Amino acid sequence: MTVTVKIGPHAVGVGERPLVVAEMSGNHNGSLDRALEIVDAVAATGAHALKLQTYRPDTITIDADGPEFRISSGHDLWGGERLYQLFEKAHTPYEWHEPIFERARRHGLTVFSSPFDASAVQLLEELDVPAYKIASSELVDLPLIRLVASTGKPLVVSTGMATLGEIDAAVRAAREAGAGGIVLLACTASYPAPPQDSNLRRIPVLAEAFGVPVGLSDHTPGIGVPVASVALGACLIEKHVTLRRADGGVDSDFSLEPTELDALCVESERAWAALGGTTVGPTPTEREGLRFRRSLYVVADVRAGDQVTRDNVRSIRPAGGLPPVEIDRVLGRTFTSDVPRGTPLAWDFV
Repeated sequence: MTVTVKIGPHAVGVGERPLVVAEMSGNHNGSLDRALEIVDAVAATGAHALKLQTYRPDTITIDADGPEFRISSGHDLWGGERLYQLFEKAHTPYEWHEPIFERARRHGLTVFSSPFDASAVQLLEELDVPAYKIASSELVDLPLIRLVASTGKPLVVSTGMATLGEIDAAVRAAREAGAGGIVLLACTASYPAPPQDSNLRRIPVLAEAFGVPVGLSDHTPGIGVPVASVALGACLIEKHVTLRRADGGVDSDFSLEPTELDALCVESERAWAALGGTTVGPTPTEREGLRFRRSLYVVADVRAGDQVTRDNVRSIRPAGGLPPVEIDRVLGRTFTSDVPRGTPLAWDFV
């Protein structure tokens, strides 16, 4: 697959360095100053992009108290909370977007967002976002996908909870509406997500099925899962980020701190670089090592007529002498000349 998608100045696709996207989400904890501090912290790492979520509580749900509008009581983080109250705490006010975008762009970060209704798309178009993210729960909202795709911008689509049929419907809707490219993200839409549910082997399956770059939206602790995803072909990695998990907040438990985000950037690029090619054989950096393979050497001074024994010929490092496999063919022969210790053994000597 040679398809690449441009998100701002970044090319996303096979053969390209993985794009690392820091998701702020609700980790601003209701403070614009903290939100801007998160932007500064992300910019100080190796992350390439910052992502927000653009909604108000009443554009994503309604203020209702029925059981359908509550998180199940057993949920690890938000058990028993009403959706409206949760989104009230987590949302990024519309009026904060401009200063956040301005700060991010001043740092050279690519910044985009997940819209959840037409008002969010309008705001983000005014801010000239280079791409849009479709959240996992919104993958089944085909009218929203068509609206976002009609901007002509690229779509990054999370596939948490989705079947292949649902992903296919979303991809078709985006393409038909004019999306300027699609990146799918493997995702486990649980918060936090256990690593064993990551199913990273689906990444090449999605890439083959839909012919698009595939990345990972990850909610597991730490950076092990996203780094591993690069080996399966992940072209984009999205992780939530906070200043300090100890500060709390709706998403803090499954978010990275800045030093961890920086480590993710370093290690994901190392993982990508390590993929290399399919050649089996010595690499250019191994040329020096080839000099120090084992070979047969004369390890004691010998005179012409002396017999070759295990005391005067051995397999040692470095290379230069006969291959070690020849030891049985030379043992018992006689030396044809004097040979000093430290000489690589050659057939001319026996």
